[in-house]
Amino acid sequence: MSAAPHPGYRPCAGAALVNAAGLVFIGRRRNQRGAPLSGHEWQMPQGGIDDGEAPLAAARRELHEETNVRSATLIAEAPQWLAYDLPEEARGRFGGRYRGQTQKWFLFRFEGEEAEIDIERPAGGAHEPEFAAWRWERFAALPDLVVPFKREVYVQVTAWFAPLVSQRPA
Repeated sequence: MSAAPHPGYRPCAGAALVNAAGLVFIGRRRNQRGAPLSGHEWQMPQGGIDDGEAPLAAARRELHEETNVRSATLIAEAPQWLAYDLPEEARGRFGGRYRGQTQKWFLFRFEGEEAEIDIERPAGGAHEPEFAAWRWERFAALPDLVVPFKREVYVQVTAWFAPLVSQRPA
């Protein structure tokens, strides 16, 4: 299914990438609009789903475009789509076409070496960097690190995926 179930929301895919210790990758967004984010600038890789693209393919593409990671094994798919409303000042980014974003999330286990992670030259330099820094973090900490309008999505993603991080993919 490539179409998201929330009309008026931009369809997106998200990638929760966990390491062998069960910690999840988060990146600190580059401050592109000049506004201070006051500690809420961290997020997991995510981005729009292209026309005709499957959500899993989009999640893998976004993971590579934002982190350079290809060595990732799928653990789980979120059981449903999650949506959030964008603040009014952020809606112009998409030409006013969307009131927010709806996301399908996937949990991946990182199987590579940390040297593979390259936020300065993601996708081999084919994409502009989205993150200024990155780190491994506990799932439980994520909702307090993202912008407030995404918080509830991160609460739900954490509830779904945190119990699965100790399981090996089939």
